[in-house]
Amino acid sequence: MPDCNRHPVPALAPPARAALPAAMLLAALLASAATAAPACDPVALDGRSLTLAQVESVARRGCGVTLADDAMLRAQRSYDLLLAYARLERPVYGLNRGVGLNKDQTIFEGSEISAEVRKLSEQFNRNLLRSHSAAYGAESPQDVTRAAMLIRLNTALFGGSGMQPAVLRQYAEFINRGITPVMFGEGSVGEADITILPQIGLAMTGEGEVYYGGRRLPAAEALRQAGLEPVRPFGKDALSIVSSNAYGAAVASLAALDAARLLTQADTVAALSLEGLNGNLAPILPAAQAQRPYGGQLRTAQHMTAMLQGSSLWQQDAQRPLQDPLSFRTVSQAHGAARDMLDLLQRQLQLQINSSDDNPTVALDARPPETAQPYERQFYVTEGPVRGAVLPSAGFDPSGWALPLQGMTVALSQVAQLSTQRTLRLTDPGFTGLPRFLSPGNGAIGYGPIQKTVSSLAAEIRTLSMPMSTDVQPQAGNIEDVGTNAPASGRRLAAQVDRMTTLLAVELMHAAQAVDLRIAKQPDFKTGAGTGALWREFRKQVPYMAEDRRNDVDIVRAAEFLARGRSQAEAGATAR
Repeated sequence: MPDCNRHPVPALAPPARAALPAAMLLAALLASAATAAPACDPVALDGRSLTLAQVESVARRGCGVTLADDAMLRAQRSYDLLLAYARLERPVYGLNRGVGLNKDQTIFEGSEISAEVRKLSEQFNRNLLRSHSAAYGAESPQDVTRAAMLIRLNTALFGGSGMQPAVLRQYAEFINRGITPVMFGEGSVGEADITILPQIGLAMTGEGEVYYGGRRLPAAEALRQAGLEPVRPFGKDALSIVSSNAYGAAVASLAALDAARLLTQADTVAALSLEGLNGNLAPILPAAQAQRPYGGQLRTAQHMTAMLQGSSLWQQDAQRPLQDPLSFRTVSQAHGAARDMLDLLQRQLQLQINSSDDNPTVALDARPPETAQPYERQFYVTEGPVRGAVLPSAGFDPSGWALPLQGMTVALSQVAQLSTQRTLRLTDPGFTGLPRFLSPGNGAIGYGPIQKTVSSLAAEIRTLSMPMSTDVQPQAGNIEDVGTNAPASGRRLAAQVDRMTTLLAVELMHAAQAVDLRIAKQPDFKTGAGTGALWREFRKQVPYMAEDRRNDVDIVRAAEFLARGRSQAEAGATAR
């Protein structure tokens, strides 16, 4: 059992994206400086109950893990069952037979694990890790790599992998001691991340490079400094290490958490824009919402209503148009639909990180049905101290969460479209009834050129939503002829969140400017409790634009303002 307190892991710096549930939005959103993440208790892993919040706490805050005794017993029995099945001299993919194109190649024969058989198996495992390490591109962020190790460890504890318990303990040691493999993050087709995950397996054997103690160094040296022995993969270990969607699930899980917080933030920015427009509250009133009570839509409307409590928008105004542009009227529908898609994605990811996606899968204590035919019975061990089945499986296909993940990129593109159009409408006196964002007659240009920035961001976000789940070429002698590109979709969602932060920052600049001008025109105009707090805190970072100045500097400050709020929200959420 690993000791999480022997080598405390420093909290990892949070990325510049993520935010809070509605009830705690203001405390996080309005803070002007990030605080250090509090110390966190280790996460107890049992293969059944890992949450996305716990994934984030380990990945981003450096929390450690403990391994539940019953889960380690289950893993040991899973390993024993795998070997018992092999002793029946039946072919097992990745154990006594090759993989992929070499699926029918015999690695070893016989019912006993002799010294010669072990030597052959260990060599096969080393070769498999090396040959499958075929990733490319940018390094995977360290938080994603930690999340991938955690997810693979927890899914192995479910009991379907048949991995040596020693390998599982090495995963835990890497997490607890802050040993993070240097890992390239591109090259998976999303049908198990078999080109990316070998880099973790190799690091555990002492090959490759890792980050340890704030330095990048050879894995063998890090193991020596940490007092760890390299693992020696045997049996089906190497296949179990690589044949998993742990990397794609890590990318998607962290991106989903970030997207949830971004949506919460987007509600409040949209509400401030509504005040800048002097718009109508009717579309978010309970009576209107009750006519089409979608869950996410109701949550968005309730959140915006709470942010706008005390606003002058609740007062009648003869100058207010009867209806607003659709980008203002449909916020609850678009943001709500994104929330509904996100709920589905998070539910499916929750199942992914607490189940087995192994092939072949080890089904502990499974019994053949009484009506089972000989074909079905061949997969079972029905005698001996440990019983169950070893079955070829397609559990590595992540379509269950890859499709809602892709849907989430489309949903965020819709949210971005609304933000873009609201921003552009706020500069139009025909909609706002306000003077242009700088007084005419002094040669000022103001927020005119920034519209190109808005258009560019919108185009990038839209492009990142393009479908790609079926864009896979057949491989391995045409056996592996489908895929999902799930990791790439996850990276696209993460990239959308980054760009959406900047887009919302530009909208916030416009909304705050419109509110300033509205108050100058109507001194008794009041902002809501939540929107007003946002506006006042934002003005401490980005002042009112009274004359032309560099917009790029303001964009950076505004984006940092939003990112700081979400980083604090992340720390608060994982602390709970």
